[in-house]
Amino acid sequence: MLPFEIQVTHMPEIQVATVDVLLIDPAREHRILALQRGHGTRCSGAWEMVHGRLEGPERPEDAALREVAEETGLTVSRLYNVGCHMFYLHREGFVNAAVVFAAVVDSTAPLTLGPEHSTGMWLLPEAAEERFSWPRSRQVVREVMVLLAGGDAGSLEDTLRVF
Repeated sequence: MLPFEIQVTHMPEIQVATVDVLLIDPAREHRILALQRGHGTRCSGAWEMVHGRLEGPERPEDAALREVAEETGLTVSRLYNVGCHMFYLHREGFVNAAVVFAAVVDSTAPLTLGPEHSTGMWLLPEAAEERFSWPRSRQVVREVMVLLAGGDAGSLEDTLRVF
């Protein structure tokens, strides 16, 4: 028996509220962009991929493109839908289903960081996996390296490629 009783008045709903976007350059040894959160932001000092909330009726793929532009200034040449992961946002009281994308970009293009990040580094996949703070991000690196190992999604291209 627990020392307290939990009374559930309603079950939290599931919302698609955020996107995570792994930026990758297959032309340069599949380098991956790792971003460090700036001082005074959520998770200050943590290393992550591009992350952001959907705005209004925005579709996840549109939010992914907007967030890449806002957080890095980079242009996406190809976008792949690579999965979803769930996370309970206890302050908001709902389960967030984050849609996960891989975005092919040119890692030699100038990087213009948004106000949320203090540093950005292009890393080889193994180094990016070690650098990311969130275990789910590390898993995304492994999955994307399987899916895009040949530079595109191969036989899965027609299903995973958004554009």
